[in-house]
Amino acid sequence: MSVVQRKAMLKAEGFFPHKKNAKGTTIIYSRKHPTAKFVRVVVDSGIDSKTGKVVGKVGVKLCFVNRQKSWREITTQIFTTNTGLVKTIKAQEAAEKFVKTCKHCKAKKFTAKTGNVVCANACWTAWGGKKKSANTTKKSSQKIVAQKVAAHSAQKGKAASQKKSQKVTPKNQRTYPLNKRVGKSSQKKPQKIVAEILPGDLVSIERIERDIFKADYTGEVLGIVMSVTKEGRVNVNWTANTTTLQSFDLPFTNWYNTASRYVLRFKVLSRSVEWAEAA
Repeated sequence: MSVVQRKAMLKAEGFFPHKKNAKGTTIIYSRKHPTAKFVRVVVDSGIDSKTGKVVGKVGVKLCFVNRQKSWREITTQIFTTNTGLVKTIKAQEAAEKFVKTCKHCKAKKFTAKTGNVVCANACWTAWGGKKKSANTTKKSSQKIVAQKVAAHSAQKGKAASQKKSQKVTPKNQRTYPLNKRVGKSSQKKPQKIVAEILPGDLVSIERIERDIFKADYTGEVLGIVMSVTKEGRVNVNWTANTTTLQSFDLPFTNWYNTASRYVLRFKVLSRSVEWAEAA
């Protein structure tokens, strides 16, 4: 695809070029997200601003514009081919619903350089007075707990002293209840866990270990379900994968067994779907 065609495609999708690119020489395009406030869809066109030639793939990501007018990257940038550009833009727009939101100011959260996921508005910087009050309350509660622990220790020592002074019955005079047969504790049987995956679903993946949630790959791995067989085999057209996972690592069934220690399973982004035990 020529430079003219790539620019025409971006213009048709409602994107406008930026005057500058702070991180490189390629031309950056952006437009407002169709539904989310303060969120912009940002596209690195891969067109060099100096030579006017295509120098790389197109990259798509979402940014949140905070109170200081700074842009914070809230999804991982996904690079795609020319033919997959429109599909990738739609997938990124859909992924906005799954970006975490600050419970205090309702701004989107992003991953800072420290690796922590924090509020894009940095609203915690205004909590100085509240933190001081919280620390005072914490010290008071710690003092109360210490008093309770001391009282409990004193009661325990007194009980031990009383127990020591009690008369001990000789072993040959003791009586014992009849031995009860204790059955072996029943182990939980492996259970089949299923979810309703349908053709047309926009999906990502998540990692489960021993029934405990470990990782969410939303924004890194995206795909569209093409078909689902009666046996539960799911055929997916993976449109993006910025992780080190290979295609054979990605899930391919709408079920898994709890006996498995490590599970990569589907996460449906386009609608609400829950994993549950099979009937």
